[in-house]
Amino acid sequence: MSEAATSSAKTPVDFWFDPLCPWAWMTSRWVLEVEKVRDIEVRWHIMSLAVLNEDKIDELPEEYREMLATKAWKPVRVVTAAWQKHGAEILGPLYTALGTRIHNNDEGPTVEAIAAALDEVGLPADLIEYADQEDFEYDAQLRASHKEGIDKVGQEVGTPVIAVPGADGEQIAFFGPVVTPAPKGEEAAKLWDGTLLVASIPGFYEIKRTRTAGPDFSNL
Repeated sequence: MSEAATSSAKTPVDFWFDPLCPWAWMTSRWVLEVEKVRDIEVRWHIMSLAVLNEDKIDELPEEYREMLATKAWKPVRVVTAAWQKHGAEILGPLYTALGTRIHNNDEGPTVEAIAAALDEVGLPADLIEYADQEDFEYDAQLRASHKEGIDKVGQEVGTPVIAVPGADGEQIAFFGPVVTPAPKGEEAAKLWDGTLLVASIPGFYEIKRTRTAGPDFSNL
C-alpha cells in the first residue's frame, strides 16, 4: 500500500490551538499519544485567544486582559508567519518545540523562548520579527483559521477545539477534551474512543464538571 493510501485511511483529527493556552497544550499531548495507539492523523490549525476575546475585552478580569495584551499575540503571530512561509507541515513540530518551552519548562511566551523554538525546528531566525509586528502581515490568514475552528463549534468556547468524524462522516467539533495530566497509553485510547462515541450521537453537546486542578505537566 502506498504512503498516500495509508495516510488517507487514517481517521482525521483537526486541532485548533493557541500556543499560549496550557489546556490546549495538555490536550495536544493527549492527541499525539492517541496517534501511537489508534490509527489517526492530526491536522494542526491556529486559533487565537486574543482574537477570541477582542469583542469582550472590557468584560474580562484585569489580569486576563493584561495577559492578552502583553503575551498572547507574540507566539501566535510567529507561528502563523511560519505556517504561511513554510507550510502547514511545520505547525506540529513548531507547536511542540514552543509549547515545551512555554509550559513544560515554564519559560513563558518570551521572545527568547520563541526564538529557541524556531531554531530547534530549523526555521529562519528572522521569523521572530513578526512577534511585535502590530500591523501583522498575516492577520487575515490568522483570523480565517481561527474563524474556521470557531464556526465549527460556536462562540462560547476557548482552546482547544478539535473536530472528529461524526455518525455520518461529517465533522463534529468540540471544545476540549480538557484533561490533566495528559493521558498515556490505554487511558489515552479510552478517552479517544469516548470522544468518537459522543460525536456519533446526534444532538450531543456537552458534559462538564468544575475544574479542581490546574494543568499538570509532570508526565510530559
